[in-house]
Amino acid sequence: MITKESIKDLITDFIEDQNAFIVDIKVGASNKINIEIDSIDGFSIDDCVKASKLIESSFDRDVEDFELEVASAGLSEPFKVVRQYEKNLGKEIETLTNEGIKINGILSNVSEVDFEIEESKLVKVEGKKKKQNVIKKHTFSFDQVKSTKVIIKFK
Repeated sequence: MITKESIKDLITDFIEDQNAFIVDIKVGASNKINIEIDSIDGFSIDDCVKASKLIESSFDRDVEDFELEVASAGLSEPFKVVRQYEKNLGKEIETLTNEGIKINGILSNVSEVDFEIEESKLVKVEGKKKKQNVIKKHTFSFDQVKSTKVIIKFK
């Protein structure tokens, strides 16, 4: 039987050589294998093909048939691992908390247990005619959020 662990063992060295990391591995009941990989510099189609060939050459289809899909993590998809937060430091993100609150801001800090967003808001300050830009920092542990993803802007 093909398992997540066997696939992870197969591709770990290759992934690390590419300065990449595994985002997710799914193995369905009918041996449908989906692998998501990401990298600080991006994971190319050629890299996906190399990873796919490495996996295909390691399993015997006569013994166990399988369907394989290797892809880079999507831009519009929510983050799944801490390294995706690290990759996007300094970028604008949208976080949805478990309570349903949406916060947009700059991802300013990431640790193994939490992350920080700097939210910029125009606020009416007493004694001032114009609204002032105020930055509020929010810190969340990873288990406090339902999803976080990069905000994509086109100029």
